[in-house]
Parts: sequence; C-alpha cells; structure tokens
Amino acid sequence: MRTAVVRVDVDPFGQLTPARLTEGMAALRELGVEVVEADLSTLPAGRRQVEVLVAGDDPDVLTAEAIVLCSKAFGTNPVPGVLTFVSRGTDDDAHGVLAGFGLAGRVQRFPSGEGWDIVEVTLRRADLARVPESRIHTALEASLNSEVRILLE
Repeated sequence: MRTAVVRVDVDPFGQLTPARLTEGMAALRELGVEVVEADLSTLPAGRRQVEVLVAGDDPDVLTAEAIVLCSKAFGTNPVPGVLTFVSRGTDDDAHGVLAGFGLAGRVQRFPSGEGWDIVEVTLRRADLARVPESRIHTALEASLNSEVRILLE
C-alpha cells in the first residue's frame, strides 16, 4: 500500500487565530491522523496547508478523506492542495508510477550483486505508442532509486 501526502489548506482566508490553528493540529492527531508537524500560524493566509499522510492508492478518495478530517479538526471549509506519494522504493511504488501513466506491467526485482537492486518492468509494446519509454523509465528510477530495465512484450 502506498502512502500519500495530501496537502490541505485549512485556513484559506486567514481567519483562524494562532491558538485555533494549534488546537486544530492537536485535534487531527487526536483523530489518529498522521501529519507532518508545522506551525501553521507562521504561514500567510492561503498557505496554511496541513500535510496529511494517508495510506491508499486513489488520489480522489485520499483527498476527500483528508478534507473531511481537516474540516472536523479545524471547523473550516478546507481547500485541497497538491497530492504526492511517498516513495520507499517498493514494488508497490513501481506499480503506482505505472498506474499514474495509465499503465500496468510486471515488476521483478533482482539483486545486482553490487549492493543495489535491478528492477525489470515488463510492459506491452502498444503502451509505448502513447507514453514515451524515457518518461516511464525516469519516473521509475526516481521512485525506486534502483537500476530500471524496461522489457517489452
């Protein structure tokens, strides 16, 4: 399962006091929400974004979940921000990168014998007609921090 970082602007109009922002962060933690620690009161209106860590794969579902939690904790109408995924270099991360391109493939991992993994990703040749191999390769290497070999079937 992948972990998303969902950014949510909990005070887009700058109406919450520093004390209320602190209380909102505490309320999120009390709800069992994992958040990146931040002093929201030092940020200007429109940039008071909470970074919520949520497990899952569907960005729309994860964003909706984070919005509901932040609304409860802060008593505002939060605005969704950017969602990214934490990469731990796992095969789930590789499948997530492929899904981001609308692709599916087989992922196999082999030790290089030199201290790192070699990850072979098998894709359908037809998929490369709409997504350049270089984009897929670069995204996979960045996510996996491993040597990536793309094979075609």
